Amino acid sequence: MSKIARKLLVGFAATGVCLSMFTGMAFAEEDKPTAELSVAALSQYVWRGFALSKDSVVVQPSATIGYKGFSFNLWGNMDTDLWNKDNGSNPSSWTETDMTMSYAWAMGPVSFSTGYIYYAVDNSANNTQEVYLSATLDTLLKPTLKIYRDIDHFAGWYVTLGVSHSVPVTGELNLDLGAQVGYLAADEASSYADPIDSSKAYGNFHDGVLSASMKIPVNKYIAVTPQLYYSFPLSSDAKDRLQADNLSSIVKNDADFIYGGVSLSMAF
Repeated sequence: MSKIARKLLVGFAATGVCLSMFTGMAFAEEDKPTAELSVAALSQYVWRGFALSKDSVVVQPSATIGYKGFSFNLWGNMDTDLWNKDNGSNPSSWTETDMTMSYAWAMGPVSFSTGYIYYAVDNSANNTQEVYLSATLDTLLKPTLKIYRDIDHFAGWYVTLGVSHSVPVTGELNLDLGAQVGYLAADEASSYADPIDSSKAYGNFHDGVLSASMKIPVNKYIAVTPQLYYSFPLSSDAKDRLQADNLSSIVKNDADFIYGGVSLSMAF
């Protein structure tokens, strides 16, 4: 059995454990299956504060199917102008494929979601896996707490707290605003090392993200969404970590990023 196959089996097992914890809980069900296809073109790929592209447009297709609270998603990233294309370390423009399996339910005013994510990074030994749990309170600003646990290559925790608000513009158009803060805590220095003492594991308030988007319906099924993001470090340690990390070394001495683009989606 291949290494990836073994990792996927572990992931399926982990997801099964998560889902079995909530069997029998009451939740609002949709009787019909749903599907959504989308593709986004963005000026940069930034993930948890780490810059994963430089001076190029990235194209990110996504496909999701859902039924009665369960969903399965495939997501990918294609870099149209690889920063390292001349050194042969990553000859493929397709840099990443992620698989997410999740389950969502509601209990009173709180909506929950739990699931499993497999990150497959092309031509890299850094493929990894996470399980997560999120909770959203249906009140002003819809505060959302998400807890991620990496169970593989980057063992550790990543926790976010976010808020969002929609401002009516005209007709069916709303300006969707969001803000999020993240805390990253590695188990060991081999996952993320402290920027001051590389023998210690990194742990601190890590990154913040401000976002703005507007979903523009084309018809009943298709929509176009312009979007804009600002990613920035939340602490001096985070700034040093983001500047020093191998993933962000392509954008040296920079930890703040403004990026955006547009996505086209079809839901049915």
